[in-house]
This record gives sequence, C-alpha cells and structure tokens, in this order.
Amino acid sequence: MIEFVFWYWWVLAFVFLILEMLTPGFFFMWLAVSGLITGLIVWLFPVLSLNIQVFIFSIFSVLAVTAWKFYGKKYPTESDQPLLNKRGAQYIGRVFNLHEPIINGQGKIKVDDSIWKVHGEDCEISTKVKVIAIRGTVFDVEKVV
Repeated sequence: MIEFVFWYWWVLAFVFLILEMLTPGFFFMWLAVSGLITGLIVWLFPVLSLNIQVFIFSIFSVLAVTAWKFYGKKYPTESDQPLLNKRGAQYIGRVFNLHEPIINGQGKIKVDDSIWKVHGEDCEISTKVKVIAIRGTVFDVEKVV
C-alpha cells in the first residue's frame, strides 16, 4: 500500500497553485490552501491513514470554497467601469439620430460603427432619439423634442 507523506500534499497544493495561475477565478487557490493545511496536519500526525487524510482535505476544500463564495456575495468587488462588458447599457441616456425611420414601432440607429434595432414611437429618418432602456439587443427609445 502507498504511504502518503506530508510533502505529497504540499506538492499537490503547488500543482493547484499552478492551475490557479493558468485559469480564471479563485477555485484552485482554495484547494491549494486545503492541501497545505492537510500536509501540515499529516506532518504533525504522521500516523493518519490515507482515508483520513483525503477526508481532511475534502472537508477543508468544501469549507474554503463555501466560505469564499459567501464572502464574495457579502462583499462583491466594485469596478471603476461597471458597464465595461455590457455594451448596450453604456448607451442608455445618450441621444442618436435615426439611421432608418421607426415604422410600426421598429427602426434602426447607428451607434459608432454598429447598427442597432430600436423600438419606439414612429419617427422620420434623422430624428433625434434618446435611448431609455435595452431589451436584449433592441434599444427602447423616445423622441427628443
């Protein structure tokens, strides 16, 4: 039978740290911490069986990942650019000229280098409209008077 010594857990923790650096998120970091703690416990109590060692690692892994999830929900990270990956939301409140007239509630505007579908009251081409909301990839607009 293979005897699992303490430094095996530390090597496993190092592998998890490498995986953490190669992947996004903080999942593998908590497994690495659990491996370090398990290695420390096995170093202090070398008579622990492999089953007990794996159980200790599992408990610490579940506790660490769960604690991080709760911490992340309680203290979310704030960004200086909260709309960075929400392209459409960046345009709410801005005024644009219609690229195509709004007929039967549907038309198009040109935003930078893109054409966006719009929904709103019927208007002629080149009318100024303000984006008031976004639903999927369609802007809700209102005529600017």
